[in-house]
Amino acid sequence: MSCLAWNCHGLGNWRARIELKELIQAKDPLVVFLSETWSKKDQLEKIRCNIKYAGLFVVPKQDVGGGLALLWKHGVTVWVDSFSRFHIDAKVHGGSADAWRFTGFYGAPDAQDREDAWAMMRLLNSKPHLPWLCMGDFNEILFTEEKGGGRIRPHCQMQAFRDTLDVCGFVDLGFTDPEFTWNGNRHGHIIWERLDRGVANHDWLEKFPTATIRHLHYVELDYRPLLLILDPNGESQRWKRKPFRFEEMWLADRGCSDTVLRAWESQPRGQPMFWVSTKLKKCKKMLKAWSKDHFGSVKKQIVQKKELLWKAEEELANGGSHDSVVELRRDLNVLLDKENHMWAQRSRIQWLINGDRNTGYFHGVATQRK
Repeated sequence: MSCLAWNCHGLGNWRARIELKELIQAKDPLVVFLSETWSKKDQLEKIRCNIKYAGLFVVPKQDVGGGLALLWKHGVTVWVDSFSRFHIDAKVHGGSADAWRFTGFYGAPDAQDREDAWAMMRLLNSKPHLPWLCMGDFNEILFTEEKGGGRIRPHCQMQAFRDTLDVCGFVDLGFTDPEFTWNGNRHGHIIWERLDRGVANHDWLEKFPTATIRHLHYVELDYRPLLLILDPNGESQRWKRKPFRFEEMWLADRGCSDTVLRAWESQPRGQPMFWVSTKLKKCKKMLKAWSKDHFGSVKKQIVQKKELLWKAEEELANGGSHDSVVELRRDLNVLLDKENHMWAQRSRIQWLINGDRNTGYFHGVATQRK
């Protein structure tokens, strides 16, 4: 079992929606908390239906920014107890002996409003006692070591955050993988900070003693998703073998036509229809081999390019080159466009404009046809 928390920085970006869906498919979280959705309830309801989750609770956006959402799977009972612009507080497995609290939290982005957020957290602490987990984007760090680049964080801001966690009896759950969860450019300086985290009280830690948090990788956004794994020994992923398809994007490579010509030059014996069938089978076999060796899997290339991007970003955090990050992001965007084109072909929807890059829409229609 796992829980996912992510400052998605607006789900109007189709790539953010695709990345969210891929994360959920790969990690299969029990509960998903999203902050800064910048979305209305009907938009989030479409996402809930797309990922096939049972429940959704929304705190609408205010003006342009903000917005929170909590989603949960079928088979789990979730009772939303309270909410504000800073949080959604819920009981997981409500009404049973296994009940525990999940609070998705979003700290005020402006320092002058942060005390209001901490006051809300202290108020939540006054509720009836249960094993309690709180995770999300707190927009604050605990120690100076959790920031790289830019101005030094005022001690009073960090101390206010530490005091609030102490009042609530929270313990930082730590993390694995990359050190920072956010990066951005401020006044010409690249800044890295650990703004996102999970904290829990001692009762929750006794209930889930092996729970760990992973800082996941990201492509489009400034924030890393947080994955809380409640039972690391039970984590698993499923892989499916896909049928052969001729991809329209292959036509952009001359090797495709050369491969077809070589396959069609064969001279099988038998009746004309048998010739055609045999040549088609040979063409399919040769195209699969050519695609694997020369063109490659777009999905695999995306994964490889992402891994290179993660390494480049880690090097950048330690004084590496920013140019390499920009170049890798550019290459990754080209591959994402190819993937979008692939799903557009599979959907067989010809009336959509060729330049529409809504991969999520194409993917949904294509998979419904299976």
